[in-house]
Amino acid sequence: MFNIERWQEIFETISKNKLRTALTGLSVSSGIFILIILLGVAEGLRKGTKKQFEKDIPTKLYFGGRFTGKEYKGLNPNRKIRLNLEDYQNINKQFEDDLQYRTANIKRYGAQTSYKDKNGVYILFGVMPDHMQLENAYLIAGRFLSEKDLETRAKVVVLGTRIIADIFGGDHKKAIGKFLTINEIKYTVIGVTEDNGGEREDTYMFTPHSTMTHLYNSPNNAGSFQFTVNPEEDYDIALAKADKFGELVVDNLKKAHNIHPEDDKAINFFNALEGGKDIYMVNVGMKIFFWGIGILTLLSGIVGVSNIMIIIVKERTKEIGIRKALGAQPKSIVSMILHESIFITTLFGFIGLFLALGILEFLGPKIETDFIISPTVDFNVAISTVIMLVFAGAFAGYLPARRASKIKPIIALRDE
Repeated sequence: MFNIERWQEIFETISKNKLRTALTGLSVSSGIFILIILLGVAEGLRKGTKKQFEKDIPTKLYFGGRFTGKEYKGLNPNRKIRLNLEDYQNINKQFEDDLQYRTANIKRYGAQTSYKDKNGVYILFGVMPDHMQLENAYLIAGRFLSEKDLETRAKVVVLGTRIIADIFGGDHKKAIGKFLTINEIKYTVIGVTEDNGGEREDTYMFTPHSTMTHLYNSPNNAGSFQFTVNPEEDYDIALAKADKFGELVVDNLKKAHNIHPEDDKAINFFNALEGGKDIYMVNVGMKIFFWGIGILTLLSGIVGVSNIMIIIVKERTKEIGIRKALGAQPKSIVSMILHESIFITTLFGFIGLFLALGILEFLGPKIETDFIISPTVDFNVAISTVIMLVFAGAFAGYLPARRASKIKPIIALRDE
């Protein structure tokens, strides 16, 4: 029940000890402020680490056809397995809810490329719109392939930065909209990409998968498949999920192409996640490190609150003795001290919280370095830290309050 007298008493005590209350509040608000800022920096570091060290998306799963190693149903070994678009569509349909990005990928080596008096030999890929995300590439100019390009078999091409340097003198903007001849077929340049995987990837050219299969008279040829499954925070769960997906897809492909169930040579399956544990562990380690520092800082504030409440109890010993002599119950003494402790931690905790959130909201989007990108913190996590702080504040006030409730009136009244 709301007790106006109790709150008047709390405010009166605070007003009499403004400096002490301010210093106590500063330790609490600085603790929560530092914790929230550290959590935001940890998230920014996670984004930056992902950008720096993920040369290819670590959850990428690759499927390709090879040669069979066993005889099966009267079919000889050493058959070349060619994956087709029906295989690709079946996988997409069966695992639609589990997939994040997807593409079929067909390529032609030695593609003769020319523009005016400039020419070169590169690799031409027929891909789908998700390919750029799967290869962890990003646009330098123009745009990447779209679903409409795929549907209309558009003769458009996206070039790597090395090709731009060779053919267009490094001028990205100059290349957009120009007609480039590849294997005697004219394509319109619509975009320029740069890949984090290295210089080799910057010599690739990308055209819609449907365009390439149509122009080279291989309408049902899918080439290889690449997928990413929806990400998981826990590495072991993510790995198990990816392995299970790969196992099911390989089994389905074996059935579709009459491959012996125990033939491990016919389908090439590669799970890039198996090499991505270091990235997961770095991110987990950073979270633990920053949470540890933040909580220790917060605990120092709570210890400060506890010490202040001990001092308050000491200063009010005679008052507490009088209350008990007049019949005050121990629980009312505990309640009085706890109210003050919780009020101080809650008030200054929210001050520190909103100050930290305001700084992250204002400055976070403007921060983008090699290893820290847009530091942010989840609002639910932030509120949870304040709730944790309130409970900690209650605990910090409980011990002095319990001690105060056990003071004998006669001893308290003699206190100077």
